Amino acid sequence: MKEPLLAEHTPLSIHEPVGEPKGGIVVVQEAFGVNEHIEDVTQRFADEGWLAVAPHLFHRSGDPSLGYEDFAQVMPHMAALTADHVFEDVDAALAHLEAAGIERDHIGVVGFCMGGTVALATAAHRDVGAAVTFYGGGLAEGRFGFAPLIEEASQLRAPWLGLYGDLDGGIPVDDVERLRAAAASSGQPTEVVRYPDAGHGFHCDRRKDYEPASAQDAWQRTLAWFDQHLTS
Repeated sequence: MKEPLLAEHTPLSIHEPVGEPKGGIVVVQEAFGVNEHIEDVTQRFADEGWLAVAPHLFHRSGDPSLGYEDFAQVMPHMAALTADHVFEDVDAALAHLEAAGIERDHIGVVGFCMGGTVALATAAHRDVGAAVTFYGGGLAEGRFGFAPLIEEASQLRAPWLGLYGDLDGGIPVDDVERLRAAAASSGQPTEVVRYPDAGHGFHCDRRKDYEPASAQDAWQRTLAWFDQHLTS
């Protein structure tokens, strides 16, 4: 996929650490926009010493912050997204971090739900230091113009960690295992962790699917992954 031009007006939620950042993190939203949960997660990365930036992927359709119970409101915004638009916005976030003096090999990308799909695709098409996917869908059938993640994963250009719940009704375990094998074939350091008691959205403490033990473990693994691959 060609390198798109930077988006001219991508809104970014920027959370700065105390003191010199040890690197940068791009936090990619769920299907519900850059809402309180995504702002909270982005701040949590800042609290860990990262300059953290969340691009607003829905800015072309009004930049809403949507509730978790009415998926009908979500669909028009997701339908309006294209892979080129997504990469424009991710590139704007990467450019902001680079302008702050952070080199690409010290920048990580993490995404949740829809954003988990974007995080993997970014690691397959952009030079970043590492990526983490929380329950990103589209494994066997591509979304937003991306190839299926099982295909994208074989082209990873950065270390990638995938975090999935076995009870996720939209992401079959068999597909997760195919994704594991595809990622391993990339030649990059990769890992897939499955949580037997977790469903989709298990990391979000504002969703009914929140599963605290899995969420805590996944968060600690994410921090360790970025520390390992972005700060050495």
